[in-house]
Formats: sequence, structure tokens, C-alpha cells
Amino acid sequence: MAQDQIAAALDANHEVQAAEKARVRTMGNIRLRHLDTHEIILIPTPSTDPNDPLNWSQWYKYYIATVICIAMMMCNFLAAGPTIAIVATTMDFFPGANPGLNPAFFESSVAKVSYFFTTTALMQGIGNFIWVPVANKYGRRPTYVLSYLIYTACAIWLCFDHTYDGFLAGRIVMGFGAGAAETIAPITIADVFFLHERGTVMSLYTAFLAVGVSFGIVISGLITIQHEWRVIYEVAAALVGFVLLLAFFTFPETAYIRDQPNASSSTTASTSPVLAKSEKCEASASDVERVTSSPTITPTRTSYLGSLKIFHKTLTHEGLFKLIVRPLGLICLPPVLWSALVEAATIGFLVAVTSNVEVAYANTYGFESWQVGLCFIGAVIGSILGIPAGGQLGDVIADWFTRRNGGVRDPEMRLPAMIPCLIAAPLALILYGVGIEHKLHWMCPTIGLTLLNFAVVQGTNVCLVYVIDAYRPVAGEVTLAVMGFKSLFGFLLSFYTNTWVAESGYQDAYGVMAAISGFIILMWVPLYIWGKRIRHASWTWPVISYIHWDDDREVGE
Repeated sequence: MAQDQIAAALDANHEVQAAEKARVRTMGNIRLRHLDTHEIILIPTPSTDPNDPLNWSQWYKYYIATVICIAMMMCNFLAAGPTIAIVATTMDFFPGANPGLNPAFFESSVAKVSYFFTTTALMQGIGNFIWVPVANKYGRRPTYVLSYLIYTACAIWLCFDHTYDGFLAGRIVMGFGAGAAETIAPITIADVFFLHERGTVMSLYTAFLAVGVSFGIVISGLITIQHEWRVIYEVAAALVGFVLLLAFFTFPETAYIRDQPNASSSTTASTSPVLAKSEKCEASASDVERVTSSPTITPTRTSYLGSLKIFHKTLTHEGLFKLIVRPLGLICLPPVLWSALVEAATIGFLVAVTSNVEVAYANTYGFESWQVGLCFIGAVIGSILGIPAGGQLGDVIADWFTRRNGGVRDPEMRLPAMIPCLIAAPLALILYGVGIEHKLHWMCPTIGLTLLNFAVVQGTNVCLVYVIDAYRPVAGEVTLAVMGFKSLFGFLLSFYTNTWVAESGYQDAYGVMAAISGFIILMWVPLYIWGKRIRHASWTWPVISYIHWDDDREVGE
């Protein structure tokens, strides 16, 4: 796509009547390439305002993406990293819990210590039901700064608290602060990057989402070689504090209220966004440059000191209650539900693996904590390989189908890129379960970890970009619906994985997980064939009517 020409002056709403008469429009259906020249049309159409994030320089956009990715990685660093030292943590909080002298007490104590991590994971999901509405109404910058302020304070708190109850409370509050970046990052990426760029950048997001777990486990394992487990929290507090400084001093507000062309003649989105888009498109007769009906004054670029302002303005007239409950309705939409199930069947099963990975490797191979941590280097490699496979590959495939469709993009055109995930996820779970069960070489389950992280990055990126493209005005609520479901599923799995493995064995337990993941991922095929009709029909369901958005949530897509 490097040779593609950009038609910056063209508006995606300007159509050629003869070519567009038979076109059925739904949410996410938009002209991405010019009908005659095949140039890429910039979507959303950038304004002339220098404060419009779409007009920022490319290096600055990627700097913002880098900060987002670092913040995303650190969200999971402290949430999952210390699990590698769960045995040492247990023996610290419960001095009599010795696996050799009193195994029954040790097992019950490990179960209590595991609440440190399961409750954090749960709060990361639940907390976003507050953070996402706040970000959608009041802006991304105040949400990032406030959430990371809470995260930093809790990380410092945990360095000094030596009581079980106090430590558990600190982990719970930490989960509330740590989860914000996970869900707000996709909204920020959609704020800053054009439609044709999003797949590649979103792959970085999903990669760092997975790398955060692996990186946290690797670093935490290395720390435990020469230091006690509490040093993990001291290192993490310094890193999280550094991210807070980056967010405060270098991260601008990325939300931008965009004027909609022909807004006066369109139906309100809250009544029918499908019809609204159709009427807007039919109002234009040919591909021409947009001209304004009256002279406008171009604003000046906000100064650096001005960008440090925490709160800028209210972004929507929608009430917080509606913003909070909308994800509960969005999960009823088949594309969103499928995307949530894919996240659960990949990230959720990765949680299942990490919840007992130290015990599995210790019992099977006699590995110490730091050796188990080093096995997650393979997981980092898998995540890195998943970046081009989930980002550039998805963009190339979607663009190929767009060209064949006369330059018109449908979100479903990205779905064939799910094939690598369909192969990798079930294979990874089988290799891990069979390798541990039959005590094969330690590389067998480690390759399973590598493939599973590859599948997490590759597959979840494709399906998440798919639903964001389909429901772009409510990208935050869509991401929240998907991630919230994933967090709940991972929370439940972390409780029952050890029991499931003890009763069925590694081979059977992870074999069932492989079958479930394969079946769920395979559902991309019916969505690819009938997805447009499913999206169109499901939007008219009575239960969905309340979640229709107002005009001020439109973003030009």
C-alpha cells in the first residue's frame, strides 16, 4: 500500500449516481477509493483546523500511538507479572504455608493469594464502565491522567503494605485505575488515524496488550533471582510513574468535534443512523472538492501550555447513564458478541494458561520461577509476529476486496484475515496441554505459549478493528462491551482452571479449550457472507433502539 495515492480533497460522501444507485448502505459501508482513479479517500475527511488530530504530523501521531502502547503494556505488567512469584507471595503472607510440610494449608493459602490477581482482572473490566463514559463525554486526556494517577498511587501503596486485607484492597483499587488504557486506546487510535491506517496501528495496540502480560512475567521472574517479590512492585511503581509523567506532559486531547456535511438534511442518528448515512450520500452527485458555503476563520494551533490543560470541553450532550448502559445493549449485536467471544477464546484462555503456568512447569520440568518467566520470551516473540499478521495483512486483504468492490469498503472485507488465528489458537492450546500432560520436551508447551500469543495479537486485532469500523461513532462503548465480556470470562476461568485441570488433566482440559476456540473463530465465515445484512437487521431490533447515538457522536464515517 506504500504506492497508493491519497485523494485528500475528496469527501467520501460524494458519489457517482450511476455507480451508487444500486448500492445498499449500512453502518461501516463507505467509499474508500475513488471510482475512476482508485486513489484512497481520507476517512474521516480532515478539516482545515490545525488542532484536528487528523492534521497532525505523522511522526506525532505515531508518538501518541507509542505512548498509548506503553501505557497499555504497563496496565498488564503489574496486573499479571507478579503471578510468577505466587508461591513466595503466599509464604510471605501466610508463614505456615509450606508446600512440603503442610500441603493442605498451602493450597488454601495460594487460593487466597490468587484473589490478588483475579480481583485486579475483574476490576480492570468493571472500572471501564466508568472510564469509557467519562472519556466519551469529557475527553481522553483527563481520563488517562486520572486513571494513571490512581494506578501510580496504588503501586506505591503496595510496596509498603504488609497486611493481607490492605494488600487485597490495594490490588482492587489498582485494577480500577489500571484498566482505563485498555479500552480507551482504540478510541484514541480512531481519533488520530484515518480508516485505511487503523488496522496497522491497532495491531500495535493488541500486541502490547499481550506483551504486557509476557513482559511482566519475564521481568518479574528475573527480579526474583536476586530479590524478594516486593521488588517487583517497586520497579513497577517507577515505570508506572514514568508513564504518568509522559501522559501529563506530552499527551494531548485527541477527541475532536467534527462538522458533518449536509447535517441539516439528514435524519438524526438516534432515529436511524443507516438512513442518515444513506441520505447524506445521496445528496451528492459527483466526486468534487468540498467547498464551504461561507468563509470561515481557521483557528490557530493550540500552544504547548494550552495542551497541558486537563479538561477542554464536553464532547456530547448524551447523559452519562446512557453512555454507561449502551455497552450492555451493544453486546446483543451479533458482530460485537462474536468479537467478544473471540477475545474470550484467546485472551481468556491465555489467562487460563498463566494462572497455573508456574505450577505446571515446576511439577513437570522442575523449573524455578525465573526459568518459567524466561519461557515467556517466546510469548513476546509470538506477539511481535502477530503485529504484521494482524495489522498489515488485514489492511491488505480489506484493500484487495475494496478494489474488487469498486472502491467501496465494508467492514466484513477484513474478516478473511482471521485464518491464521483459526489455525494458531487451537494448535497452541493442544501443544500446551499435550506437552505438559505427557511431559514432552519443555519446548513443546513453550511453542504453544508462542502460538497462543500470536493468535491473541493477530485475531483479536482483526475482530476488534472490524467492529470499530462497523460502529465507529461508539467505538469506545463497542470496545468496552468486548473487553468487559473478556475480563469477566477471564475472571471466571482463573477461578476454575486449576480445578478443571486437576479433574480432567491438561490434555483433556486444554483440548476442550482448543475445540471451543476453533469453533468461535470459525464463525467469521458466516459473518463474512451475511454480516452486512445481519448488522442492518439487528440495528432495528427493539432492544437495540435505546443505544442509538445522537448526532454529536458522528465522526464522518
